[in-house]
Amino acid sequence: MAAYYTADQVAKAKRKLDKIFALPNREDPRAGESDDSDEGGTDSSEDLSAESIRPENNAEGEGDGVASDGGECNEDENEDNFEEGDVSRKSTEDEDDDGEGESILGDDTDEDYNDVEDDDRYSTEEEDDGDDQRAGVHVHPDTFLSKDKKIEWSSEPLGERAQRGVPEYPTGPTGEAIAGARDILSCFLLFFTAELEEIVLRESNRSTYEGSSQKSMDETNLRAYMGLLTLAGMYRSRGEATSSLCDAEHGRTIFRATMSLKEFHCWSRMLRFDDRKSRGIDGNSPDKLAAIREVWSKWSERLPALYNPGPAVTVDERMVPFKGRCSFRQYMPNKPAKYGLKLWVACDAKSSYAWRMQAYTGKEAVTASKSTERAAAKTEVNLASRVVLDLTRGLEHRLVTCDNFFTSYDLARRLRANSIDLLGTIRSNRVELPQELLTARGRKAFSSRFAFTELATLISYVPKRNRTVLLLSTRHSTPEINGECKRMKPQAIVDYNHTKGGVDNLDKLLATYSCRRMTKRWPVAMFHNILDVSVYNAYVIWRETHPEWMSGKRNRRRLFLEQLGHALVTPFILCRKQTPRAESARALMRGIRSNSPVSSRKRQRCQLCPRSRDAKTCTVCMGCKRYICGKCTLHFCAICSGIDGE
Repeated sequence: MAAYYTADQVAKAKRKLDKIFALPNREDPRAGESDDSDEGGTDSSEDLSAESIRPENNAEGEGDGVASDGGECNEDENEDNFEEGDVSRKSTEDEDDDGEGESILGDDTDEDYNDVEDDDRYSTEEEDDGDDQRAGVHVHPDTFLSKDKKIEWSSEPLGERAQRGVPEYPTGPTGEAIAGARDILSCFLLFFTAELEEIVLRESNRSTYEGSSQKSMDETNLRAYMGLLTLAGMYRSRGEATSSLCDAEHGRTIFRATMSLKEFHCWSRMLRFDDRKSRGIDGNSPDKLAAIREVWSKWSERLPALYNPGPAVTVDERMVPFKGRCSFRQYMPNKPAKYGLKLWVACDAKSSYAWRMQAYTGKEAVTASKSTERAAAKTEVNLASRVVLDLTRGLEHRLVTCDNFFTSYDLARRLRANSIDLLGTIRSNRVELPQELLTARGRKAFSSRFAFTELATLISYVPKRNRTVLLLSTRHSTPEINGECKRMKPQAIVDYNHTKGGVDNLDKLLATYSCRRMTKRWPVAMFHNILDVSVYNAYVIWRETHPEWMSGKRNRRRLFLEQLGHALVTPFILCRKQTPRAESARALMRGIRSNSPVSSRKRQRCQLCPRSRDAKTCTVCMGCKRYICGKCTLHFCAICSGIDGE
């Protein structure tokens, strides 16, 4: 069926043809000498009618000339006519896609983009382009400039860049970590060192001495407190009240055997990490992290000292859930925890070991003048680049993967100077990108376009119609397509999918067995995060230094947490003077003090009663280690039984 065009479309097509046929005349220096040739060229263009202007299909199935203004080409390459209603359907679909917020910056009516396609149409290399189209790759035959006119991109590879091979440097736990990982408790103490314990005890006891007559906290109390937090995370009781955990009937026996509920709340109230008087006038310090700065700095220095990441490192952000009052609390609706404290994290892409962390404290506050009541906020310039450079300090010959918040051409240049490759998605509004690779209209699904410079490679991939994905890589230097993927993804996208989830996986693992409790103080929330990350990193070091430990079990991390929690609370149970009222807690305490392998959960028949009575019990005699029921037990106080003298 014939297609009809408006007068504006015909006039625009004439201007395009005039531009095409006028190119040889401008190149010929004798073009101005012959009036007949000029008149002939003008007549040939003016005699064109609407019937002589037919939409044609290029090598990629895109509409060229008039077809780019509206209209969709048929799937059959031998047919050049439009069907009725294609123009209206095309415009409606474009409006819907734009309304959904798709990442499309280009437009088919853009003059620069049409010039590139006109060159493709009249190029002598159509056969080669057709082969690329069948492979899912489209390479522009020309070079093109970025939006800021400072970077020249080429459609052809500019030679092989120096590739990063398999690293020869050591990966995994360092020598210090291997020497210190004697048992599970020593792995944890590699991160939460004696120096950190001293700081927490000093500042917590300082608040006790100034405010009340409560007893001071010592090392055994602090470790028992952290052990109960670890066990609470192991039981996945993050939302369960502490009173429920210590309940005599429905609670956990280990909590009542360790300390009372009142004592646990006492240590929670006492917990401090700095001297408030040292912050400045009225306790206000220019450092927003002053309340926990000393502990945070010394702890974060231990993370890279105990582990060497592998060839791929992931840089991303994560949130520490917190809804209380805090000057740098963030709101991120796309995160599982919408309100919280933001952390920049660099971790190993394979093991998710948290290698380096940095807290984000918001915009820098400028000192307020006398005429203004509130201080102004100063936005940091190039925040994303500064964060990546800080987190990757000390790394060499690695691949850093990050998302479009961080990726930029300038960051790739600065990382390359440090012998680090960059791979990440990039936003389409970056000025260093060429306009020709941003558009998705008219392109087939699963098609790819490449652009190259001496530094980086830009990939434009269409996962579905009218949607593009942009990647920037300094590792990949050729237009390589993964043949095993049904969607014809470039190899750079496949590598990005394999290395992008390091921080997200860490966030998921920490949330599974998190020790955090409900609190209104953000330093305590940060302290809970320190415990979570320290326990997980200790588990990674223990797992890699002792691969034979629990090799056949799938719940190795849960068993690690259980053994670590018991190792932290055992010294406090051994020196506890008061005996718990619950029978199960007393039995557990006696079992721990007598080093009995029998736990309170195991029940056997009483060895003093007749067999016909079949009395089951979990109580063990501290002397002969035999199971005895309640009728065969004599009760003594703690003084007469000699428990307090042990």
